[in-house]
Amino acid sequence: MDEKTLSKDEQIRKRFIEAIKYSGMTNTAIAKQANISVSMLTDYKNKGKLPSLGTFARICEIIDADANEILGLKS
Repeated sequence: MDEKTLSKDEQIRKRFIEAIKYSGMTNTAIAKQANISVSMLTDYKNKGKLPSLGTFARICEIIDADANEILGLKS
């Protein structure tokens, strides 16, 4: 599916998932460092949920991802 046909939330979620995959880190390692459960991280990836801003920022730091790119604010 073309990203332009996705809602803003879906676009962000897709880029967030891609950043997590690209990091090469396991869900367990990310969740532990972010102080969230693995099931919560899985919900962000698979159930269309988005993390709080604080959690989002922590995960971006952990996986060394640019939050602005994930949010679509720069490419």
